[in-house]
Amino acid sequence: MLRKMVLAAALALFGLSPAFAADKVTVLLDWFVNPDHAPILVADSIGAFKEAGLEVEIVPPADPSMPPRLLAAGQADIALSYQPQLYLLAEENLPVVRVGTLIDKPLNTLAALEGKGIKSLKDFKGKKIGYSVSGVETATLTAMLKTAGVSIDDVTLINVNFQLVSALMSGQVDGVVGGFRNFEATEIREVGGKPLIFNVEDHGVPMYDELIVLARKDKANDPKIAKFLAALKKGTDYLLAHPDETWTAFAKTYPDLNNSLNKTAWKDTLPFFARDPRPLDAARYTAFAKFMLDSKLITKELPLADYATELK
Repeated sequence: MLRKMVLAAALALFGLSPAFAADKVTVLLDWFVNPDHAPILVADSIGAFKEAGLEVEIVPPADPSMPPRLLAAGQADIALSYQPQLYLLAEENLPVVRVGTLIDKPLNTLAALEGKGIKSLKDFKGKKIGYSVSGVETATLTAMLKTAGVSIDDVTLINVNFQLVSALMSGQVDGVVGGFRNFEATEIREVGGKPLIFNVEDHGVPMYDELIVLARKDKANDPKIAKFLAALKKGTDYLLAHPDETWTAFAKTYPDLNNSLNKTAWKDTLPFFARDPRPLDAARYTAFAKFMLDSKLITKELPLADYATELK
């Protein structure tokens, strides 16, 4: 003890401080690296994590369904997921909780092609609609069609296994649900189509956060989680102030993603990023919980504290 005190005094005398090892933080993405993750990637590239005393490892998942489960199993410190999925995780009693928000508006859409007989939601009656993931997407479509007096039984659902754009462009389906307005809409244009986009929040679906930050419940108050979110805000601030510079850096770091689709998505996603990842909109989360319950995707009311928190 005396030796440590003498060392600390000597370091202080010469204006030095002892070196501390950075806290390691493993972040599991929700999908492969893409512009939706820009604030995290920018925070890393500008040294915001390092400045916060963090050594951050960013890991794309081999299976997109696994990040919350790997987090719950202690295989990571943070995982990205989606607010609609959060309630399903809570009903399973998975020990994870929302601690931050990356994208605070829906990206999901119902899309069709202009000039193919669909001008409004009521025109989907008798049509084929492609989807990739049942459950939330089906509930979303049901709510949207209901606003136009169309039942989910009035359409034919076809699982297109994440091939939304090709299924739409080939005429396999008349519309697709689950495509993001910052990606699939641009992809449709790039292959010669004119997308007709119906935003979910404009047609019967409550507002929600598209992409959220999860931590283990028993680790949510670990100081490194708060440090990560503070550094993430710096990344977002820098991204919004320097969109062209940060795109250039992204394209250089990920040359296989340097194409017009991702470049457009980089710019189109900017308005959707949460300016501060920490605040929790309790009313929004409670309203969407009711939507999930009314859609019979969950079987009971869930207290907000069971699945979401705001770090102080």
